[in-house]
Amino acid sequence: MIRINLLPYKEEIRKAKRQQFYSVAVMLVILGGLIVGLVWTAVGVAVDSQLGVNKALQEGINAAKAQVEEIAKIKAQTQALLGRKNAIETLQSDRGSTVHLLSELVQQTPEGIYLTELKQTGRLVTVRGYTQSNSRVSNFMRNIETSNWMTSSQLIEVKASVVNGRRIPEFSLSFQLVPDKSEAAAKAAEGGA
Repeated sequence: MIRINLLPYKEEIRKAKRQQFYSVAVMLVILGGLIVGLVWTAVGVAVDSQLGVNKALQEGINAAKAQVEEIAKIKAQTQALLGRKNAIETLQSDRGSTVHLLSELVQQTPEGIYLTELKQTGRLVTVRGYTQSNSRVSNFMRNIETSNWMTSSQLIEVKASVVNGRRIPEFSLSFQLVPDKSEAAAKAAEGGA
């Protein structure tokens, strides 16, 4: 006898496969969601960690900037103090130069020369005055050259002027102040020995 199966068995196989597909799909979606959640959490932890590192670095940078500004202020104060120190040292070293200048002028000015004006600009000194003769001005210039405190005399002008109804030569000359030539020569000799 021939047996014929009239039951819809293919439909049941399809239904079972569909059921199996849906359950696998749900499992994959749940597994995918878990993986995405874990990755999201890991990335969040890494970002938070990096933000903490960035914050610490920024605090270090701000502290370093504050130190650099403080160093710049200290350098500016140091430069100001050095400037003051140099100014004081210059004033101290030039303090006696006026005394030397006047003392040397008294010693080096020959008779017959009358000084009327003395002007000092740094180491350059300009002198004006009256003389009885031009040869006395030449003597004055030679005396300046032999002085230990003065050098480089230059005659600026000699002109005739009328003083008290008399015609008298008026002169103007300049020279340089130098440290004592004899002391400089002694120091040079000590340095060479």
